[in-house]
Amino acid sequence: MTPMVLSIIIFVAVTAMVAAAAFAFNDYGNTKTEDRLEVLAGLKTPELAARGLLKDDVVQQGVVGISGSMSRLAARMSNVRNLFIQADSPISVNAFIGISSGFALFGMAGAIIAHSPIPLYPAVALVFGSFPLLWLLLRRRSRFKRFAKQLPDALELVGRALRSGHSLASGLHVVVQEMPAPISVEFGNVYEAQNLGITIDQALRDMLKRMPNLDLKFFVTSVIIQRQTGGDLAEILDKISHIIRERFKILGQVQALTGEGRISGIVLMALPIALFFVVYHLNPDYIMLLFTDPLGRKMIAVATVLQVLGAVCIKKIVNIKV
Repeated sequence: MTPMVLSIIIFVAVTAMVAAAAFAFNDYGNTKTEDRLEVLAGLKTPELAARGLLKDDVVQQGVVGISGSMSRLAARMSNVRNLFIQADSPISVNAFIGISSGFALFGMAGAIIAHSPIPLYPAVALVFGSFPLLWLLLRRRSRFKRFAKQLPDALELVGRALRSGHSLASGLHVVVQEMPAPISVEFGNVYEAQNLGITIDQALRDMLKRMPNLDLKFFVTSVIIQRQTGGDLAEILDKISHIIRERFKILGQVQALTGEGRISGIVLMALPIALFFVVYHLNPDYIMLLFTDPLGRKMIAVATVLQVLGAVCIKKIVNIKV
């Protein structure tokens, strides 16, 4: 195997590990405010929000055992299906598995052609096989961002429909007719579900599961509370849309203030890799000591781990929630 091919393989592996770590540490967890909204919306009970798991569920599933394992497996499979729904994936789960396997085989074939060491084959296959998953996660995140940007206009549209005498279901249908995807698709699912006999409260909860958005939780919670206690829903929706727009303004300011940190993180992550190729071009024998000497291989492993840790730390510093 030539040094250049080995360098490319290491570069791809480090890049994939950094990207995987960034997605793994991407905080989709609920805050205290989100937990309280889920309690009000009926997605959680107060005991579940406080302890994280109901006592009855603990007794039913058990700490160990076949029943608990099967329940957890079913929950994970449900999460996988939900991932494809959230990303609006154009391919099925079976096709996705086939594509991932094809990428893994392609990577392994490339390693064999490059005469890489045999222990490196599984690592290369894993890196190439993870590319479709990274694409799916990026697609889901992009869809979430588009939905969040469209939500204020959708809420104002529903509020105007309510003021003109339409029902809430008719207001949701107006959003379906007037706005593009993905918000038209999600509101359309709610509209079709309530037409089929599902209560609009449950339909909104189902949409919230598909689109875990804090602003959408405010909307769902306000609708459920208004249907139980009464009130001017149109005015509530206008206030929620105003709050969302103000949050976007603050988020833009935060993004501007943290731009230097993000650029610094990109430079610090790319600089070691760029220096590696520059030094290799100037003096290949000097760089090859990292691969031929046992201490050099240990240094590469430590550098890879530190690269991943550095990416995670920088992401945590510049990722400020608003």
